[in-house]
Amino acid sequence: MSQIMSDKAAEPVGPYPHARRVGRLLFLSGIGPRKRGSQDIPGVELGANGQIVSYDFEKQFHSMMENIKNVLAASDATLRQIVDVQVFLTDMKTDFQKMNKVYAEYFAEIGPTRTTVEVGALPTPIAVELKVIVDLDADKS
Repeated sequence: MSQIMSDKAAEPVGPYPHARRVGRLLFLSGIGPRKRGSQDIPGVELGANGQIVSYDFEKQFHSMMENIKNVLAASDATLRQIVDVQVFLTDMKTDFQKMNKVYAEYFAEIGPTRTTVEVGALPTPIAVELKVIVDLDADKS
């Protein structure tokens, strides 16, 4: 088993690696849209109390996918090798259709299995987080 840390993806918000390899499988920790080296979250406007005032779901999703791609690159893997996706949304009613639209841009051709759940909150003021499992033996192209 080996731990993987990307020097390009946002730092984890706790004492855990970006990913862990076990045999031919790679398990990514939950990855959100925060930018590396800052608390900046693309598309999120925070109020004085740190609560979300407004957010652009698509901007968050695209930023999160860049973080995922960076972790995969550090693992010598690609999006095409993802076999399972867990999606965590803070507002299923508002964001599920938006999520499906932007999700399809990345995963429609790949076809991983997916579970989507609504959660009360995520560790930072974000609307979406993904956790993925990768088959490192799968074709990268």
